Amino acid sequence: MERILVIGGARALGAAVARRAVKDGYDVVVGARDLAAAEVLASEIGATAVRVDLQDESTLAAAAQLLKDGIDHIVTTGSAPHDVRATELDRDKLLAAFTAKVIGPMLVAKHFAPVLRPTGSMVLFSGVVGWRPGRGSLVKGVTNGAVEYAARHLAADLAPVRVNAVSPGVVDSGAWDRLGDKKTALLSKSAEGTFVGRHGEVDDVVDTVMWLLRAGFVSGETIHIEGGARHRSA
Repeated sequence: MERILVIGGARALGAAVARRAVKDGYDVVVGARDLAAAEVLASEIGATAVRVDLQDESTLAAAAQLLKDGIDHIVTTGSAPHDVRATELDRDKLLAAFTAKVIGPMLVAKHFAPVLRPTGSMVLFSGVVGWRPGRGSLVKGVTNGAVEYAARHLAADLAPVRVNAVSPGVVDSGAWDRLGDKKTALLSKSAEGTFVGRHGEVDDVVDTVMWLLRAGFVSGETIHIEGGARHRSA
C-alpha cells in the first residue's frame, strides 16, 4: 500500500484529498499545524496524524524522522494569505505567505527527499490569481506564480521523484462561506468568466491531484483547474 502525506490535510481541500486517498486505498498521514484537528480527521477516516507546520522547520524534520521507513507521495496545500495593496504590506505576513507556498515546500523536499521512494511524487498548490494580476492580490499572485517555478526546479533536483503543481480557480471549497449571501454572486460571476460556464467544485481539484499521483510520465508541470479562466479577458 502506498503512503501519502497530506500537509494541510485537516481542513478544506487538504481534508478532501485525505478522504479520497483513504477511499482509493492509500495509507494516509494527515499533516497539520493543529495536531488535534489532524487527529480528529485521521480517526474519522482511518488515517494517522502528524504535526507539520510549514512555518516551523523543526516540525518538518521531526515528521520526516517519524516517517523514515518510507513515503510515496506528499501533497502540500498550505497557505497564509496576505491580501493587501503594496503600500500596506507587513513584512512578517509577507514572509509567512512565501513560507507557506514556496519556502515551506522546498524545506519539505529537503527533509523528505531521503525517505521519498524513487517512484513517488510531490504535488504543490498554486492558484489562478498567479496568472491574473489585480489590485489587492499582489502577495497571493506572486506566491502562487512562484509555485510553478518551484515545481519545475524541484522536479529537476529530486528526479526521478516527480514534482508537479495544481492551480485551482474559484472553487466552492467552503472558503467562500464566510461571504454569506454574497457567495452565490461571487460563484456566478466566476462561472461567467470561464469557458465551461461553471465554477469549480472540490472534486475537480481532488480528481486532478489523484491523477497526478499516478501520472508516472508527468513531472515539472502545473495543471490549471479553472475552466479556461486565465484565457478570458478580465
